[in-house]
Amino acid sequence: MSELTTMTYAVDGRIARITLDRPARGNGITLELPRELAACVERANLDPNVHVIALAGNGKGFCGGYDLQASAESLMRGMGNASEVPGSPCDPEVIANNHQSGSDWDATVDYAMMSRNVRGFMSLFHSDKPVVCKVHGFCVAGGTDMALCSDLLVIEDRAKIGYPPARVWGVPTTALWVHRIGLEKAKRLLFTGDCLSGEEAVAWGLAIECAPREQLDTRFEALLARIARMPKNQLIMMKLLLNQTVANQGLHTTQILGTVFDGIARHTPEGHAFVARASEVGFRQAVRERDTPFGDPGPSTFKG
Repeated sequence: MSELTTMTYAVDGRIARITLDRPARGNGITLELPRELAACVERANLDPNVHVIALAGNGKGFCGGYDLQASAESLMRGMGNASEVPGSPCDPEVIANNHQSGSDWDATVDYAMMSRNVRGFMSLFHSDKPVVCKVHGFCVAGGTDMALCSDLLVIEDRAKIGYPPARVWGVPTTALWVHRIGLEKAKRLLFTGDCLSGEEAVAWGLAIECAPREQLDTRFEALLARIARMPKNQLIMMKLLLNQTVANQGLHTTQILGTVFDGIARHTPEGHAFVARASEVGFRQAVRERDTPFGDPGPSTFKG
């Protein structure tokens, strides 16, 4: 495996530890991250000593989603105000690899790039060995792809988890929300872009347990230790048995639709307006303006 740039990998007894490691950028997702993630998962699966995979993030939070600020603002500097270029290629992954240029947007090129990211995230779901994810601080937007593709989620009680890009400029490409929390609750989150706290995530069935920050590591390690005691063959069979129920519900087909819709969502009139605003005030400010009217109340405090 080539040198890692977005995460670290280590083996501790029967536990393989994958840790997102770009804390200065909120562990934002780059072109390399899904590829490196898949490589680390494969390394753990091929290691006969590993029984379980631990996924976590370094820094203030687990993952703030795609690292769009640098790539989006770089695009704006290179081409002027985005509102002057209808159909501009807004996808940062496509921009980074120069697959598209000028005013043309090819949905199939967009899909080819983003579906590769989905396959990287889904390496967690398809891993032979169980994956337990620890979320602290925040896990939003594309970061939820990794958390939801994991088998079990242990979360800080006050952490923030959700998909705010549902408001503009995004559709969840791994499309696992319905499978994790059910149709009605998934609609409640994705019709508003609201987030859950860690306590709400447990109550809604998204996470298996929560704990205050000072107790989170202890709870996470206790669960990992219990799973690691199991024979590998039992773990592999149990995961295959349980995951096939989700596959039979049509997950792959839904992911195709979600990935196509994600590209379309970045090329709607509202999507172009969002990019144009980002070119004027910066990506973080544009996101802040998008989310401020909602107040991010969370379902438990939502008053309508």
